[in-house]
Amino acid sequence: MCTKDLFSRPATTPHRLSEATFYLPGFALRNEASLLIDIARVLEQSPLRHMQTPGGFTMSVAMSNCGELGWVSDRKGYRYTTMDPLTNAPWPALPPCMQQLATEAAALCGFAGFMPDACLINRYAPGTRMSLHQDKNEQDFSAPIVSVSLGVDAVFQLGGLQRSDKPLRMGLQHGDVVVWGGEDRLRFHGVLPIKPQQHPLTGADRINLTFRKAG
Repeated sequence: MCTKDLFSRPATTPHRLSEATFYLPGFALRNEASLLIDIARVLEQSPLRHMQTPGGFTMSVAMSNCGELGWVSDRKGYRYTTMDPLTNAPWPALPPCMQQLATEAAALCGFAGFMPDACLINRYAPGTRMSLHQDKNEQDFSAPIVSVSLGVDAVFQLGGLQRSDKPLRMGLQHGDVVVWGGEDRLRFHGVLPIKPQQHPLTGADRINLTFRKAG
């Protein structure tokens, strides 16, 4: 069961950033304790690792997955797999609390019926970043992306449909959620380098959950 945390902010009305992109400040705070427990349990089964890009570079952000499918990167390319290549076992199941959060956030933003089958877990240490990119390895782009921020603050870059489009920069705090889909589904997005700081629950790190319908 997803426990409600004391002193958490109530759910807010989504802020529309564009036609099909929405910002829900503090939406994940309602269940922050349950989320962090679930994440820790997932990472006990499928530990964080620094994946390699097809070009041979090592990603600065540490990653893992849960759900029926997990996103991986290596010299063979970007793709989804049913098995964790690090453990040679299936990815951990998507915890109900995490799935519920993603489904409710999507529904608030007009994407009813979203049932993610993949959740990418990213750990950003101080100085790490994520360059502008599109989430385009999924088979069906009709489902939205739901991104949850936990831990230290970050500056999120939300670009357009072309890499050259000037991105909107917005600060994200612990518990914030961003949802994009529909005509915005393939927007470029990324995260600027994380500044040194501390959060009482995650230390110096930022944890990002990205929910997707991959299969």
